[in-house]
Amino acid sequence: MQLIKNIHILTVFLSLGGFILRWIWVMQDSPRLQQRWVRIAPHVNDTVLLIAAITLAVNIHQYPFVDGWLTAKVLALLVYIGLGMATIRHGKSKQQRIITGLAAILVFVYMLGVAKTRHAFLFF
Repeated sequence: MQLIKNIHILTVFLSLGGFILRWIWVMQDSPRLQQRWVRIAPHVNDTVLLIAAITLAVNIHQYPFVDGWLTAKVLALLVYIGLGMATIRHGKSKQQRIITGLAAILVFVYMLGVAKTRHAFLFF
């Protein structure tokens, strides 16, 4: 179980690092974004991340839409994905990409807090 948890944590931080790197490249209009590995690696990482997350949930017998903290984390993940897409793919201006990128990172930090505390309302 500890191995799965470590894989999950590693892929979480690879996901964030990859997002930030692609965000920087988007802001620079870098041709690196068109490289094959840049388009494929996030999907591979996120697949491993999802498999590890599901395995952990099953092992600890806590499930989204049953346990509040995990529900909050999954809903925040959906918001993070939407903001990430707005930042990397659909942002119409650099200002919009800055705002959505910063919002995505804030949601990511929220997810980390929820995972650490197992409490959806971190500030209450």
